[in-house]
Amino acid sequence: MKVTLERNHLLKSLGHVHRVVERRNTYPILANVLLRAADGALELRATDLDIEVTESVPAMVSGAGTTTVPAHTLYEITRKLADGAEVRLETDGADQVLLTSGRSRFHLACLSPDSFPDLKSGSFSHSFSIPATTLRELIERTQFAISNEETRYYLNGIYMHALDVGGEARLRAVATDGHRLARAEAPAPEGIAGMPGIIVPKKTVGEVQKLLDGAEGDIAVEVSDTKIRFTLGPVVLLSKLIEGTFPDYERVTPKNNDKEMQVDRATFATAVDRVSTIASDRGGKAVKLSLSDGQLELSVTNPDHGTANEELAVAFEQDRFEIGFNARYLLDIVGQIRSDNVVFLFNDAGSPTLVKEEGEASALYVLMPMRV
Repeated sequence: MKVTLERNHLLKSLGHVHRVVERRNTYPILANVLLRAADGALELRATDLDIEVTESVPAMVSGAGTTTVPAHTLYEITRKLADGAEVRLETDGADQVLLTSGRSRFHLACLSPDSFPDLKSGSFSHSFSIPATTLRELIERTQFAISNEETRYYLNGIYMHALDVGGEARLRAVATDGHRLARAEAPAPEGIAGMPGIIVPKKTVGEVQKLLDGAEGDIAVEVSDTKIRFTLGPVVLLSKLIEGTFPDYERVTPKNNDKEMQVDRATFATAVDRVSTIASDRGGKAVKLSLSDGQLELSVTNPDHGTANEELAVAFEQDRFEIGFNARYLLDIVGQIRSDNVVFLFNDAGSPTLVKEEGEASALYVLMPMRV
């Protein structure tokens, strides 16, 4: 193999593929990136056996070939080369790759590409294109609620499915950790009808989000019962799906919460953040909301540090009502609200609370209360 390409092209591509490579690997080959030079392009591929990212970059190929080199090492070397520099990669014997750029020379140990795993995609039952901005919005508005609890592995991702809402086909994304639930939706793209509900793993969600950062145009999505593939320009990300049944989130989404509070989003978030400063981690960072006609009192009690109180003007026309929440969960949800005011719909102090934007919102959130 003998290939020459621009440092910036190589760095951008490595930035996409090297992130899926774990720092510690049971199998040495998984620490490497596959390099395949042919037909005026260098293809780079990396995998952790659950996700596989492939990208091709234009290159001057004077000798076709395939090899593998340590992914993070190659990325760090390329990152530290001069901007706009020319990079040459060539196999130097059976077990080394020579990288040269200007006066810099690196001999990198390589492993045989024959043992590099191939995450075979199989056939896909559904394929569609969706605007990158729409998919990014669905991810951003739900990913914070993904669970990290390994025992309930089916919550370790975003559940995506197609449904009919008032005669309109919609694509909905849902995530929950049992304490809060985030739900966002968008018009369903053509080709999604009949798609089974899928759970996209948290790591895949993060990689797709980085891929979509600043992206315009459409991203192609293909889905089967076990895998999902995203294609954006020259980058292809293939991932396994989480096999399991996502819980019936509609069952825990409140339908009859009739106590409505509207409050300025920014003012509320700042006040919650302020009073929660003295909240105890041991107590779950609990903040108490005490509501009366036109007024909200936020309060925190910490036996070790004291108390904090703050009053806000709100739109609330019910009898006195009190409820407690985990301050961090509350701030996470309020941080997703895009309107000037945030709307809370309560039932009682022990029931889930619905949080949404003013008017018809494409996203809504459910938050479980705490005893305070």
